[in-house]
Amino acid sequence: MPRLIAISNRVQVETEGENANRGGLAVALAAALRSSNGLWFGWSGEQTEEFTGQITFRREGGVATATIDLEAQDVDEYYNGFANRTLWPLFHYRLDLTEIARDFAGGYARVNERFAETLGPLLEPDDLIWVHDYHLMPLGARLRMRGFDNRIGFFLHIPWPPSSLLMSLPNHRDLVESLLAYDVIGFQSDEWRQAFIDYVTAQFDAEMDGEYACHKGRRTRLLDCPIGLDAADFGSAVHSLAAKQAETRLVVSAVGRDMIVGVDRLDYSKGLQERFAAYELLLTKRPELREKIALLQIAPPSRGDVPSYQQIRADLSALSGSINGEFASIDWVPIRYVNQGYSRDELFGIYRASKVGLVTPLRDGMNLVAKEYVAAQDPADPGVLVLSCFAGAAAQLKEAVIVNPHSAEDIADGIARALAMPLAERQERHKAMLECITRQDVNWWSQTFMEALAEVPGPDSRPQLIEAGGGKA
Repeated sequence: MPRLIAISNRVQVETEGENANRGGLAVALAAALRSSNGLWFGWSGEQTEEFTGQITFRREGGVATATIDLEAQDVDEYYNGFANRTLWPLFHYRLDLTEIARDFAGGYARVNERFAETLGPLLEPDDLIWVHDYHLMPLGARLRMRGFDNRIGFFLHIPWPPSSLLMSLPNHRDLVESLLAYDVIGFQSDEWRQAFIDYVTAQFDAEMDGEYACHKGRRTRLLDCPIGLDAADFGSAVHSLAAKQAETRLVVSAVGRDMIVGVDRLDYSKGLQERFAAYELLLTKRPELREKIALLQIAPPSRGDVPSYQQIRADLSALSGSINGEFASIDWVPIRYVNQGYSRDELFGIYRASKVGLVTPLRDGMNLVAKEYVAAQDPADPGVLVLSCFAGAAAQLKEAVIVNPHSAEDIADGIARALAMPLAERQERHKAMLECITRQDVNWWSQTFMEALAEVPGPDSRPQLIEAGGGKA
């Protein structure tokens, strides 16, 4: 069996017995890495005064890892800069927040080159290489330039933007052409896959042959391959002691009120300001719901060094305070706004105790919270998922109450509909969504991608690869 080499920006493997912050990528890759005696390579999250390429090898949770430290300039330009202040907002359709800087693009190119340089000596000819996410789009091309003919795949965990937005990025052609060095590219939904096809066929005159994009003698398979949950694991998690305790605490604190829950990383793509505005509208237009419902919004901070994230935290604090000031009574607080994280098991208990799960991102590659909420429900008396039409999960979870996250009225109506939904309809919708989640779980995702990556390639010729993502931005 070929060895799997997984590469991502960060390497965060859960250690045995630890439930907090269980990463979806770690869950997805762990089994495949263990079974192939594979290796997970990436940044340690630590900084060093001077980059040396020194690798730290560990084995955590049965998974072998190899990590490198980056210089402060690398972190500032590659991670905080190009990845999170250029690509992230652009790929989430927020051109107004996209920052274009040559230093950012230069740092992005430099770190991808450092990844390729450091990883190269660890690779064997028959290794299967799986690169993850927008931080490392040029990495496959960098490895090809160094002569590696391995099967190399890439999975994009976030949306792919339409060409009209992508073309605002200097050197967008170089960046996209670097992706065509991969043998397989996976997308969270067919919408993102089609947006990529639209770009490469228009900009490069690439030809499509079924699922394959053909360009300069190379065939790159493009997959619609949404990531899922660990179906075998969430059943035990929702019945754990921590989950039961969290469920009981929330039920007792709600004192008979219907709880609405939102769990999101503090990010402008999640539509949290719009969600609070919709909840305020609901309380205004439906006064009979006051003191009968409450919204619990859990929003752990992220990327605190980026100004736009500092602003969203301040905005949400002001909004929640304003709504509570207007509507609260001596024994009812309309919004509980919490800036801290909870363990996976605790979250499952919180989901199970909530009558409505509110997942309304303005744009999201997948959003596993939507699937977690469904998985955590009691089939005999399930809650209702209110889901943004712009989340990747909406393509699979069609039985959710689908809303437009840009419309406060639509979200408010969706919440009201969910609260009033009869038991039989709730059960029917939940059953259909649970079947989908169970069928297309994280193992299905990993196996589907790995089978495509392991396919014996047909005759091809290596294209001339330009230096992608270089310092011209």
